[in-house]
Amino acid sequence: MSVKILHNPRCSKSRQTLELLKDRGCVPEVIEYLKNPLDRTTLESILAKLGLSPRDILRKGEKIYQEMELANPDLPDEALITAMLENPILIERPIVITDKAARIGRPPESVLEIL
Repeated sequence: MSVKILHNPRCSKSRQTLELLKDRGCVPEVIEYLKNPLDRTTLESILAKLGLSPRDILRKGEKIYQEMELANPDLPDEALITAMLENPILIERPIVITDKAARIGRPPESVLEIL
């Protein structure tokens, strides 16, 4: 089974989730999405595997979230996806992705159900 993790090494939850995967014998492909931003197709695929909307994975505490007025409920999903592609810091982390599903690692143990 292919396992990937959208990882930010500066994030404690991301580090904890990666360590949990390794402790379970899983060697995921680590995607440092802040250094290597996602493309639209990949982000849309992840959203589909999560079963969530773009708004559901936005980091609402980020300064850029307020600056871009992303809380506006009238913004379409397309605009939110574009904002995340242009500012990957807005994407919740970590996200673990397998061939069939994805989970946000908050708490880290939540990713175990898709392994």
